[in-house]
Amino acid sequence: MPLRAASSTVHVRPAVGRRRRRLTHVVGLLVATLVATVLVAPAASASPDSQLAELTVRAEANGTTYDRDAFRHWIDADGDGCNTRAEVLMDESSSATGRTGTCTITSGSWLSRYDNVRFTDAGGLDIDHMVPLKEAWISGASGWTASRRESFANDLGDARSLIAVSASTNRSKSDQDPDSWLPPATGYRCTYVSDWIAVKYRWGLSVDSAEKSALQDVLAGC
Repeated sequence: MPLRAASSTVHVRPAVGRRRRRLTHVVGLLVATLVATVLVAPAASASPDSQLAELTVRAEANGTTYDRDAFRHWIDADGDGCNTRAEVLMDESSSATGRTGTCTITSGSWLSRYDNVRFTDAGGLDIDHMVPLKEAWISGASGWTASRRESFANDLGDARSLIAVSASTNRSKSDQDPDSWLPPATGYRCTYVSDWIAVKYRWGLSVDSAEKSALQDVLAGC
């Protein structure tokens, strides 16, 4: 989406802003994609083990039909001028964020938890879908409506769904599941697999047998 140029401004986030901001912005997302979100199960507070036990185990399907454009993102769900990428960057920065144009975030302070690298330039960050879009597609999203896929791709209703990480680790991860990729920061892996399970549980996605075994292996050491 084209953004008009403007002089740099500073956007200040409250210390407790991350989850509060996402809960506020999910209202706009619900209004924008009502049909899709009616079908989304809440991410319950059950343990990762119990959530994983409830996930359907089945082989991945429809991988050859995957099209990234089937998941429309990034959107401005609440019409405040800031799209989903900008919202995540503002929510996750531990300091004031600078921005230009309508809402292009340029500076702040972010810890890329996949590799424990600190960033002050937003240009070095990607917004990662905890469960990649292709992984979602082959785990059930191929049968969703376009509205539901849009909701998944822009999910600000649960802070585990989207995360700001270094571009290098996001691209290393690509569309791999935990059977073939885990964050290089080993101390984050328990959180990573717990969040992965929570997102799949929230959206009713399946797991394949190798993926489930990998998740169980990590959880066993947590």
